[in-house]
Amino acid sequence: MKRQFNDNAFTGLEAAIVLIAFIVVAAVFSYVILGAGFFTTQKSQEVVHTGVQQASSSMEIVGNVYGEGDATNSHLTSIRFIVANTAGGTALDVKQMVVTYVDEGHHVVVPYTPGGNANTTNCWDVLEVYNEQGDANLLLEPGEQFELQVHVQNPTPNTPFTVNLQPAAGAVYPIKKTVPPAIDKINLLP
Repeated sequence: MKRQFNDNAFTGLEAAIVLIAFIVVAAVFSYVILGAGFFTTQKSQEVVHTGVQQASSSMEIVGNVYGEGDATNSHLTSIRFIVANTAGGTALDVKQMVVTYVDEGHHVVVPYTPGGNANTTNCWDVLEVYNEQGDANLLLEPGEQFELQVHVQNPTPNTPFTVNLQPAAGAVYPIKKTVPPAIDKINLLP
């Protein structure tokens, strides 16, 4: 008597193994895709938060910019102006701000020097704090105004120059001015 083997059961088992393998591979693949999607979403969220922080950490000039002439009225020695937060802005640490002076012959980073000497070029200082919020710090908070003095590189008449204010977080605020043709002790810079 001849025995006959039926191989149909093995084919069904093999098919089940292959189906399980496909399901496992699809699960791993979907996990990788979801992980990449979550990573991308997290990075996008970080970019948005950084953008909001930088946009809200901005300052503006309140009023005019004045230039102080030297004793001979041949060049400017410093400029003065008042800064405040923009509407809805967050507090800025003014001591962390980088100030840069640029004209046709100079590109100088101007360091913060508290109580800076009036005869010194290459320094800036906070002269006065208006509307102080009750704390004696150099954190420019909403509602406060700081009068700044930047000692410049002695620009002569008709010299265009730029003073850039770069807070630790936020956009650069450029102050572009031209020295007037005739220099007085105090000059309104247009």
